[in-house]
Amino acid sequence: MPRAKRKENLETAAAPSPLAGSPPQLEPSAPAELAPQEAPFDPTFGFGTIMPMAMAQMSEAMSRFPGMDWISRLQGKPPAALRIDQNRLMGLQAEYTQRTQQLLKLAATGDAPELKDRRFSDDSWRDQNQPWGWAAALYLVNSEFLRRTAELLEGDPKTVERVCFAVGQWCDALAPSNFLATNPEAQRRIVESKGESLRHGIDNLLSDLQKGRISMTDEEAFEVGRNVATSPGAVVFQNELFQLIQYGASTDKVGSQPLLMVPPCINKYYVLDLQPENSLVGFAVSRGHTVFMVSWCNPGPELANLTWDDYVGRGVLEAIRVVREISGSEQINALGFCVGGTLLASALAVLEGRNERPVASMTLMSTFLDFGDPGALGLFIDETVVGLREQQLGQGGLMTGRDLSTTFSFLRPNDLVWNYVVGNYLKGEEPPAFDLLYWNGDTTNLPGPMYVYYLRHMYLRNELCKPGVLEFLGQSIDLGSLSMPAYVFAAKEDHIVPWNSAYGSTQVLGGPIRFVLGASGHIAGAINPASKNKRSYWTSEVESAAADDFPIEAAQWLRGADEHAGSWWNDWAAWLDDHRGPLRAARKLGTTAFPVIEAAPGTYVRKKAVA
Repeated sequence: MPRAKRKENLETAAAPSPLAGSPPQLEPSAPAELAPQEAPFDPTFGFGTIMPMAMAQMSEAMSRFPGMDWISRLQGKPPAALRIDQNRLMGLQAEYTQRTQQLLKLAATGDAPELKDRRFSDDSWRDQNQPWGWAAALYLVNSEFLRRTAELLEGDPKTVERVCFAVGQWCDALAPSNFLATNPEAQRRIVESKGESLRHGIDNLLSDLQKGRISMTDEEAFEVGRNVATSPGAVVFQNELFQLIQYGASTDKVGSQPLLMVPPCINKYYVLDLQPENSLVGFAVSRGHTVFMVSWCNPGPELANLTWDDYVGRGVLEAIRVVREISGSEQINALGFCVGGTLLASALAVLEGRNERPVASMTLMSTFLDFGDPGALGLFIDETVVGLREQQLGQGGLMTGRDLSTTFSFLRPNDLVWNYVVGNYLKGEEPPAFDLLYWNGDTTNLPGPMYVYYLRHMYLRNELCKPGVLEFLGQSIDLGSLSMPAYVFAAKEDHIVPWNSAYGSTQVLGGPIRFVLGASGHIAGAINPASKNKRSYWTSEVESAAADDFPIEAAQWLRGADEHAGSWWNDWAAWLDDHRGPLRAARKLGTTAFPVIEAAPGTYVRKKAVA
């Protein structure tokens, strides 16, 4: 597949680094009349050969996955026993045998196997004079049944999910498309280019080895402030934790209640201001909003002791104070994306506890408030993992952007790892110029104390949504006390913040809520510009005066929702217009008390992450 078409695969954002658990012990849950190795299957294809080898390789793959080996040692006890129901296993064996026999019959006719997987879409895999198509077909069958075998495991649910994750990683890594010796498309390109594709691939590999990461885009094609993060504006306040950017108006009149955007502190703010045609900042400005943006610092060793309270108090609360003073408005609107939304809700709960209500409306984009089901990121976060991280970083240190980026990539390895291994190294292609991928590679660090607090109290204990359990800045937190209107957006294919988990905010917040579900994933779903009006989104008439009107289960909400073509941005803009306040003449940037410091995008966003 051409590299230019691969950019749609990026749907990622930052979150804590998961670590895996321990290799399983398998026990039969019931005796079987016929042991798997005695089944009368063809030894070339049957489970009689594959299953013993596969289970051994499964354990080997798990032991190689980051964290598997040392977690078992740290626990000082054998891992929980896992079982497989032999009757279900034999049923799966029979299905496997039928599928492989169908392949054999197809081979006898001379027809090519059907390869629906996009990794094998090139015509080279269908050359009848070569074995590549059959290698791919056998890989797909074996990969499918290895995954399904792992899904048959019974025992501790989290351990089972860990095994399934590790098996999936192993299967994805061993695809024949990932190796030069078994990738006919890469081999053909070497011949056609007289070796130039191989030379380019080696150059790309050596370059990425120096960078310490796989290149996903042409990084020379973009520059912050030149063709990304270009909305006109100025830095009007800064402290050691963030710069505050105020954007210039594009309309003669603006609402009297400005909009403060709080992006995630994992990755940089300009995902909300990529280029003019896909900038949420530019879109909001065009609707008559005065927009302010928090541009988080990229912490180095000098800020390695910052805490969650620092990000809430010296970050979000300070930004709210300054925006109110610059605008002269008693109330503002606020938007938080991903962990930025978690920080925003935390800060507003602090203010509510102080009987202060400076925010008229809150928008949460792909945000966790209830971490009860954190998806794949939660699989490998347990007491042992968090305890080790606390020992390493709890008193200071940095969780590096490189480590975080690697974690996110391996949540979707085919799209965000092997896709680029094949394109960059085996085919010798140059990565495409794509703004989202450039942003994705522009990583940020996290201060250790802040990071481990986030792991323990949100991901591990899910305490944020429990009234009165946590205290920030000495103030007891109750998210249910937040009564301002809230617009809660989730993305249907989000693998960072699963949409049903984002929906959980409807059960936590105390005010009127509009919940909207967008198509696609964590980033591509959120950054769906109205100018292109692609994809679709779902809304429901259930939104009314109180959060109590929402059904408990997300699936029930979806059954009663209506799908609309186009971008959810238009729906959000119509909702936010009601909270914009009376129109007034647009003002210059900053004030006498808060003069312009420098032009947007500022200096903080340009700082690269330290290794």
